[in-house]
Amino acid sequence: MGSEGPPTVTIHVTGFKKFHGVSENPTETIVTNLKEYMKKKGIPKGLIIGSCSILDTAGQGAVGPLYQMLQSSLGKNDSESSNSGRVIWVNFAQLSIVEWGLYPERVLVHFGVNSGATRFAIENQAVNEATFRCPDEMGWKPQKVAIVPADGGISRKRETSLPVQEITKTLAKMGYDVMASDDAGRFVCNYVYYHSLRFAEQNGIASLFVHVPLFLAINEETQMQFAASLLEVLASVN
Repeated sequence: MGSEGPPTVTIHVTGFKKFHGVSENPTETIVTNLKEYMKKKGIPKGLIIGSCSILDTAGQGAVGPLYQMLQSSLGKNDSESSNSGRVIWVNFAQLSIVEWGLYPERVLVHFGVNSGATRFAIENQAVNEATFRCPDEMGWKPQKVAIVPADGGISRKRETSLPVQEITKTLAKMGYDVMASDDAGRFVCNYVYYHSLRFAEQNGIASLFVHVPLFLAINEETQMQFAASLLEVLASVN
């Protein structure tokens, strides 16, 4: 088995469009340009970048398209990947590992922007609560609403099984200003992450959410480098 090397990992990436107060979402730029950026940089062996999708910054009104996108990670056969490959969703705005060293075949990762941040944040969990400080892009402004009523009350949490602390430490050693976080907020980022974590658990795959600052806080080139480094780190986890 040792001669076969690590299995191929396919990473799917998502970002968000503009929303109230953020006319240019950096995650839209990052995700749109990521595949070409990685090609120029040199994609590591064993890593395949799957789809790079941009989501509407909306909760309830965008659940249908969100689940269509998530479902595509289960039924789509990548011609470049083998049967032993892994698939990761990355949302620039999870992973169900029962024990360290066991990695599912598919993983989801999401990127979202935190306009008040000055550093990157790897999100460990999402909460079953939608409390939007402003209406989303479809006009919805819930207050203390359960994202998935069937899961119970708004205090319910879902955690990623990805080794968030280890990933954060690795990226920090590479020179990035990054932290692990237990608070993804209560806006659309948390809403999408909760649904993604739930979907991942039900389907034996994985999901991760990463918050990035505005380009005014950390410039575009550094953020592109960070995104590329994150994908490389995720592909090396085994």
